[in-house]
Amino acid sequence: MNAPLRAGHQLRVLDWSDAGEVSRIEGFVAECGGSLFHRPAWLRAVAAGTGQRPAGLVSERLGVVTGWLPLTEVRSALFGKALVSSGFGVGGGILAEGREAERALASAAEDHAVRHGFSGIELRGGPIPEHWDAWDDKHCGFERPLAGDDEAELTAIPRKARAEVRKGLGFGHRITIGRAAGDLAAHYACFSESVRNLGTPVFPRSLFKAMLEAFPDSSDILTVWDGTRPLASVLSFYHAGAVMPFWGGGVFAARGARANEVMYYELMLHARRQGMTRFDFGRSKTGSGPFAFKKNWGFAPQPLTYGGWTAPGQPARNIDPTDASYSRKIDLWKKLPLPLANTLGPWIARGLA
Repeated sequence: MNAPLRAGHQLRVLDWSDAGEVSRIEGFVAECGGSLFHRPAWLRAVAAGTGQRPAGLVSERLGVVTGWLPLTEVRSALFGKALVSSGFGVGGGILAEGREAERALASAAEDHAVRHGFSGIELRGGPIPEHWDAWDDKHCGFERPLAGDDEAELTAIPRKARAEVRKGLGFGHRITIGRAAGDLAAHYACFSESVRNLGTPVFPRSLFKAMLEAFPDSSDILTVWDGTRPLASVLSFYHAGAVMPFWGGGVFAARGARANEVMYYELMLHARRQGMTRFDFGRSKTGSGPFAFKKNWGFAPQPLTYGGWTAPGQPARNIDPTDASYSRKIDLWKKLPLPLANTLGPWIARGLA
């Protein structure tokens, strides 16, 4: 699609078959200091791992890129169709060099949604168009600098949480860091049990595999073991000087073994040795258990501003797990045998981008 000029900007959908064009957008994201979730590589990995197609709108003026809006075209039999920036991410949104380009991209996104039958658009960050809904009370991000050495990293953790880390370290758990098939299997075993216990369908294993392949030099899996049994595991990304523990979880035994505490502390040490200077603990639902956990580790919550637009005559998409309409479903999911949850979960979770 080549859209008409808007305020002097030519709008079009990115041609994903053109490697040069994709590389050009990767360069634009890097030049603008965009997030991991703005990168075309992220959208491609989502598509490879879940089947949800990448889109993305480009604005240009006189042949020069002036803006980029990464989009995942989410299609779900349960949750409908929506454009998400960015699918399975916690960031994204409009990345542009000026207000004119921002407005042009937002208008083009609305046109794209209506033309292709999407019920609405979700922006996870970036500037929110004036006539769209915006909110900053649902999620918070957590980030702080990494300390200069191992002991300083430990003492940077508040006293009560630090005591839990010390208890975990006292168990002498084995720690592995890698990207091989065994690392992925251990991670999925821990993550899938963790999200089942929370009442959430697990993402497809293929999504994690695709992400490792898309970011071969900036992702890995750290796992905490009790002998040959994985207790807790996290898949992390490294971007713009920050480590991002993105998908992590532990089995039931991880709590008593303080494996999650050890996992995050060891990741801090590992990240510093890789040259990272910041620990991005990711987002959590405001007031949730993970929200409290991160605050207890000395991270100050920063509200995240998200936005949305609903197409005329369409119902707003609702995938908020804290909504009362989902409470019974969540309680039932927690009781599912893990093999059954892991069979059904990926089909459902593909629509929760």
